[in-house]
Amino acid sequence: MTDLPANKADLKSILSKGARVDNSEGMSYLQSVPRRLVTVYLPLSIIVIILLFPFYWMALTSVKPDEQLLDMETYSPFWTWSPTLKHFHKLLFESYYPHWLWNTMYVAICATVLSIIASVLAAYAIVRLRYKGANLVGGLIFLAYLVPPSILFIPLATVVFQYGLFDSPYALILTYPTILIPFSTWLLMGYFKTIPFELEECALIDGASRWQILIKIVIPLAIPGLISAFIFCFTLCWNEFIYALTFLQSTQHKTVPVAIVNEFVDGDVYHWGALMAGALAGSLPLVILYAFFVEHYVSAMTGAVKE
Repeated sequence: MTDLPANKADLKSILSKGARVDNSEGMSYLQSVPRRLVTVYLPLSIIVIILLFPFYWMALTSVKPDEQLLDMETYSPFWTWSPTLKHFHKLLFESYYPHWLWNTMYVAICATVLSIIASVLAAYAIVRLRYKGANLVGGLIFLAYLVPPSILFIPLATVVFQYGLFDSPYALILTYPTILIPFSTWLLMGYFKTIPFELEECALIDGASRWQILIKIVIPLAIPGLISAFIFCFTLCWNEFIYALTFLQSTQHKTVPVAIVNEFVDGDVYHWGALMAGALAGSLPLVILYAFFVEHYVSAMTGAVKE
């Protein structure tokens, strides 16, 4: 056996040596200021600049006068001393932008709700109902998400024309779930697996039906996963361009991504101020949505990937 320290002074000496040894390992190399600057702050600064610069450029362009947008030699391209709200006034009061914003919101919410309902039912059936081939079905659903929308919109356009839905918001509401449901189902499958199955077994013993278990037990526990799926679906609907460009023709029926490109570009003339103002105003709802629910989004994505 090893001898114990003779007194408290010896014990403190041993502990201090151990502390010095521990400080020389692990993450201790981050303690020095020069190394922190090189290994932490410099990479983070570069990443933040790269991520935020497009938003800065978009905001700057939306408040620049037209003459400063066209004359880069006389005026600084990275700053303006005479900001203007003319572009926002043109966007809000001289175009259909408020109506386009409403169309985008209406289509995104309706398509997202339909997709979430279908995804919840599909994910619960695959994960909880024991039948042969459930894992294969889940894999095939996720593979359907990998199919590019540029391939699907051609046959979907034929269906939309045949049912008389062309140039109608319902064309987007009914076609967006084809690209939303696969990923949402896969995401919710991973989250449902984190819910203890014993809770459902107890409910089954007490006489609850599968529908009651889904409504009263599984869905309340899966709120973070549902929020994550909702954010994903809503974001994809809000930013979608190909389907909206193909299925909508009238100016008053267009959504924001398509409308600002079509209405503020005249041939080879780009109204950059109004374009950037429309893009900036159109991104604010998504920024607000992520700001409120980002914690639930990250936790649900972590649970899904872990499974």
